[in-house]
Amino acid sequence: MAGSRVVVDSSGITRISVALLFSLALVISPLWAVPSSPIGTVVFANRARVGSANTSVGATVFSGDRLSTDEVGTVQIRAGAARLLLSSASSATLTQQEAGPSASLTSGTATFSTANAKAFALHFASAVIRPDTNLPTIGKVTVLSAKELLVKCVRGSLQIAVEDDVREIREGAAYRVVLDPNAPDPQGPRGAGTKGMGGPPVKGAKSRFIWYAIAVTGGVTFWVAYEAFESSYKP
Repeated sequence: MAGSRVVVDSSGITRISVALLFSLALVISPLWAVPSSPIGTVVFANRARVGSANTSVGATVFSGDRLSTDEVGTVQIRAGAARLLLSSASSATLTQQEAGPSASLTSGTATFSTANAKAFALHFASAVIRPDTNLPTIGKVTVLSAKELLVKCVRGSLQIAVEDDVREIREGAAYRVVLDPNAPDPQGPRGAGTKGMGGPPVKGAKSRFIWYAIAVTGGVTFWVAYEAFESSYKP
């Protein structure tokens, strides 16, 4: 009818808009909330946390979880064919990679055992430490500073890689690793590279890190670590 006025109900339009947005959110939210992949199970915990919450034996850990321990705490997880033990005052973040489970150590000491070469990898800054063979392997890594770490091979052999610089650490050997090859050695050139002690560190044109062989001490600690992980190789 000519001259008639159309009254628009703004409140009704608002309700419809809100309903449409809510429906769209229900469709999209599953894409945003994809759950993390489970990595393993806590097999021992004492004053340990996953994130900010205390953890206990039997808890499932996921990719992206941050494990940490108190000054007198410890935690051990089983992840497939590998085990990871964090000592006191340590922290690491778990990740499920295409090649297998891994962890990024940020502080303290981590000991890991594996049944094959692809079972586990430990990251620290730009360095990656993993088993060098498919034989049972036990490795121990301690963070010394932001660019320094101590790597010990308790059993089998380890591989340490920083980009294209890859080296082997044989059973019973221990190295202090400096990730910045241009940084001066605070202790002087008393260590050695791949051929044992008594010479300067190895630093070639493609070296991404310097390492210094150190005397292996603390046999009791190694034996305890061996005993703790021996069961992971048994059916």
